[in-house]
Amino acid sequence: MQNQVKMNNVESRSLLDEFKKFDGQSFFDFGHPLLNRVTESFVKAAGIGAVHAVSRDSYYTAVEGFERKNPPEIGRQRRQTHFPNLGGETYKKSLETMVKRTGKESMQWGLAAGMYSGVTYTLKEVRGVHDWKNAAVAGALTGATLALTHEEPNYDHMVQGAIAGAAVSTVANVLNKIL
Repeated sequence: MQNQVKMNNVESRSLLDEFKKFDGQSFFDFGHPLLNRVTESFVKAAGIGAVHAVSRDSYYTAVEGFERKNPPEIGRQRRQTHFPNLGGETYKKSLETMVKRTGKESMQWGLAAGMYSGVTYTLKEVRGVHDWKNAAVAGALTGATLALTHEEPNYDHMVQGAIAGAAVSTVANVLNKIL
């Protein structure tokens, strides 16, 4: 009887209940807060990146399929796709392309989140304070590193990524303190 009650309790718990059980604890415990924080940030952002990539690729697949059935009007140019193999000759080729793009984007999102989280944590520990300067440095390093994942990385991409990363993370940090 008691085993049956335990089984019902386990079966009735939802995924949300499982997440609430953590109470601010990390999903991972590698023995050091820096490793835990970087890994957790990476995994969470990579999951978000994967969902983003799949939803975007699914949208483009649906739009391209619709356009094939209804050709564009005369005088209207066909939209250039950023995903030439996504509407591949076969379902298999299309699926392979989606999986590759999803993997790449997941890694990019995970890299950005993990690196930003790790750099801000390290700077906070070294400097003893968490302020906009930490956010700016972490954003700049993350932006420059993320620019290296571009198909043809160059100096300009790295500088633009560093400036954008520093600006966005600094503004986010300042607004977080205000609001």
